[in-house]
Amino acid sequence: MYSIKNLANVFFSCVTMVCAGSAAAQSTTASSGQGFPVKPLRIVTNAPGAASDFASRLIAQGLTESLGQQVIVDNRGNLAGALASKAPPDGYTLVLDGTSFWIGPLLRKTAYDPLRDFSAVALVTSSPNILVVHPSLPVRSVKDLIALATARPGELNYGTGTAGGSPHLAAALFSDMAGVSIVRIPYKGAGLAVNDLISGQVQLMFAIAASVTGHVKSGRLRALAVTGEQPSALFPGLPTVAASGLKGYESVALQGIFAPLKTPAAIIERLNQDIVKYLARADVKEKFFNAGTETVGGTPEQFASKVKSEITRLGKVIRDAGIRDE
Repeated sequence: MYSIKNLANVFFSCVTMVCAGSAAAQSTTASSGQGFPVKPLRIVTNAPGAASDFASRLIAQGLTESLGQQVIVDNRGNLAGALASKAPPDGYTLVLDGTSFWIGPLLRKTAYDPLRDFSAVALVTSSPNILVVHPSLPVRSVKDLIALATARPGELNYGTGTAGGSPHLAAALFSDMAGVSIVRIPYKGAGLAVNDLISGQVQLMFAIAASVTGHVKSGRLRALAVTGEQPSALFPGLPTVAASGLKGYESVALQGIFAPLKTPAAIIERLNQDIVKYLARADVKEKFFNAGTETVGGTPEQFASKVKSEITRLGKVIRDAGIRDE
């Protein structure tokens, strides 16, 4: 016969084993991604109206359809990276940002580290800059520009918005590789720089494609080349800087999605597959194209490798040019 005490011990032992088994099962389910998602997701990104906000809303729409759960865009401005880095690594919080996300820590103190605190999910878009000049500048090619800048060191100038932004880095890389001295004229926003370029107050700019397309077509600006490795459908017929006299040159603005570090690999793979499939749709490609950018895709490993190589490559440019946050 069992005493009441013995029966109680047996009961509690059984309960403990059941709970332990349940916890183990839940852990296995989470690590394998089974059952994901069971609640809404959020994509943390920059301020409303930014390029990353536009991309986030398109991606949120696609993931909502494929996952069967609502995906919410959470605009947090410059706090996006810091907030996302502290979120649970369960796949329910993602961050979508551009090149500044992984270059930012090279320019200023940040509350996150792009490599230490995040796992790459998918590369979403790639946007080359367009090297444009005011029509009064006597150049019609990259070779002409390099020759003129070489003959007149420190006399030519270019406009940019944010320090360390894609247009600024494109110009700094150009100056470094061409061995020329071109003076930077900083503006509070890229739009203001474009306006002064049109009026002739600055002479050239490495501009975001969408911001100058109409001005090039109207003749108010002259396009010399695109900054990507390959020619871009955004500017048909325009050569690359690399093919126009500066071999090896490449500078593009990228946007991608990250998840907090230690997010289960199975969940990252699921998100990646759904995002890449969505980006391959013709209607989605067209929407991004009309906004001045091109969809990419690829695996999480490819995206992670790209981020690491960009940090190394652009980090050297930032150090050599002495670029700091303003």
